[in-house]
Amino acid sequence: MSLRKIFAACAMMFVFTAAQAQPEGYPSHTIKMVVPFPAGGATDIIARLVADRLGDDLGTRIIVENKGGAGGNVGTASVATAEPDGHTILFSASGPLAVNKILYKNLPYDPEKDFEPLSLVAKLPNVLVVNPKVIPVKTVSEFIAYVKARPGQINYSSIGVGSSQHLAGVLFERITKTKMNHVPYRAATNIVVDMMSGQVPASFQLIPNVWSRLGAGDIRAIAVASRERSLALPNVPTMAEQGLPEFESSAWFGLLVPKGTPKPIVDRLSGLISKIMADPTIRKRMIEIGADPAQSTPEEFRALISSEVAKWRTVIKDANITIE
Repeated sequence: MSLRKIFAACAMMFVFTAAQAQPEGYPSHTIKMVVPFPAGGATDIIARLVADRLGDDLGTRIIVENKGGAGGNVGTASVATAEPDGHTILFSASGPLAVNKILYKNLPYDPEKDFEPLSLVAKLPNVLVVNPKVIPVKTVSEFIAYVKARPGQINYSSIGVGSSQHLAGVLFERITKTKMNHVPYRAATNIVVDMMSGQVPASFQLIPNVWSRLGAGDIRAIAVASRERSLALPNVPTMAEQGLPEFESSAWFGLLVPKGTPKPIVDRLSGLISKIMADPTIRKRMIEIGADPAQSTPEEFRALISSEVAKWRTVIKDANITIE
């Protein structure tokens, strides 16, 4: 083959690849991003941050629709049955995308089969926090000893049965062979109030929920439950650093589209999201609200979902936790 023909073939291949990366006519109208939780929370804040930039990059408007209910199942299910044309995007979390598959007997969707993952965008590690006036410990080993000396007497809070905070407590008990008393709440603000009063002096909490009180000294962060130190709390050691390498518990967030969405659209959206998550401005804003920015390929995100389903299935089944 002549050099001219080789160049021509390469040019045609480039045009074909570009056409795949830039789906013709997409987007053709406004995009809806469904957030399966109420407005104002960490999930909603991160979703809107990504939606604004993604809309700019796509040259269209992205409307964020908060559709809460049933632990995130209502909004997540609505996207599973949406038209797979790239104009409906799901911004969901580890609960609806992994844990709820085990917790709920009749989940109206399958997180591993009904979506095309785009990218992971953020992680919020759970942090072991205590009221230092009630539980005067500074390390994980001290906390374990304190709890073991008072089996079943130490109250720890969460945002509800089956939440990442609740399951973090269950996992902690399983690994350390301790026994605590779980106290579920409906609102994170009430958790903070009762922690400061000493009524429920311990918790495995997402950083944004206790962010304001950590600096004030009313609540002490003992350890973060992520593999690496949190960018938001760089001075707080991990559970692994304190002798519990198998303890990891984070809420995570990502973007998906309905199963059957054309691959060129999936590839374009995934590429744009990776670009957004590499932006220093976006990363800085996420860290400011207590989240660790992240990114992944669709394949990596799919593998994460499956691995989390498998991990929490064992924990939930052994603890006999169910939600009707």
